[in-house]
Amino acid sequence: MARTRSSSPSKVAAIISRPGRPEVARTLPELFKWLHSHGYHVVVDPETAKYCDGQEELLRSQMSSRSLDLVVALGGDGTLLSAVRETAGADAPLLGVNLGSLGFLTDVPLPALFSMLESITQGLAGIERRTLMQCELLRGKKVVGVYSAFNDAVVNKTAAARLNEYDVFVDKVFVSRYRADGMIVATPTGSTAYSLSAGGPVLMPTVHAFVITPVAPHSLTTRPLVVPDSSVVEVLTCTDGGLAYLSLDGQPGLNLQDGDRVRCRRSDHVVTLYRTEADFFHVLRSKMKWGER
Repeated sequence: MARTRSSSPSKVAAIISRPGRPEVARTLPELFKWLHSHGYHVVVDPETAKYCDGQEELLRSQMSSRSLDLVVALGGDGTLLSAVRETAGADAPLLGVNLGSLGFLTDVPLPALFSMLESITQGLAGIERRTLMQCELLRGKKVVGVYSAFNDAVVNKTAAARLNEYDVFVDKVFVSRYRADGMIVATPTGSTAYSLSAGGPVLMPTVHAFVITPVAPHSLTTRPLVVPDSSVVEVLTCTDGGLAYLSLDGQPGLNLQDGDRVRCRRSDHVVTLYRTEADFFHVLRSKMKWGER
């Protein structure tokens, strides 16, 4: 559920940016001016703070503790993924501004930033609510970590490791033992990321489902599986002394031990994105070079 807003009349906007991009330094002064003139108190992450003075600085990991009304992510999809993970607890809508080239998620180009902000102020901006996944790492009966993933959770071998085995369960029902390089559990948003590269299907972002995709499976009959997002998906690692790791949204992996379990379920939080009017299939045609009529 959304957090109760404070009694302060000032709204709060967070800015998270990709470091090392000259566009960030050029854009921030005007962005601060616009936000302040529209009644926002601004907090920035350390990457953004390098380009400005006088703004409140917060670590990304601390931003969910604030009652946020808007999160602006300046960068690419990786920046937006980080913003989602770090601010999910605040249930704030996110505006992803694309400073890169691909931009599946950050579909607002930099020249359209201020017109999009005006649309948000007027209540005219399109919004899209997407599934967030909660992942638990269990070692024996103990939960040793709880994480959020917007794209996917990947249980994979390390570069030097041999083929691993993974037992997959859906709602505690055994599905299969997979011999593969890894296993992916992806949200609909993540269906166009690593899962797609591994042969998984493309899901529309509004579909209520998870995709379970094996990476380079040993058996040719092994295929991706789509399950409702009301399901709890569990991947048990069977490394027999080998090495494996858990990666969330492509971030550096966490080392796994033989017998560790990764449990994935739909989060109680929902990701709300401000979107342009471009439909999902237009994005696929433009970004993935699908054919036009």
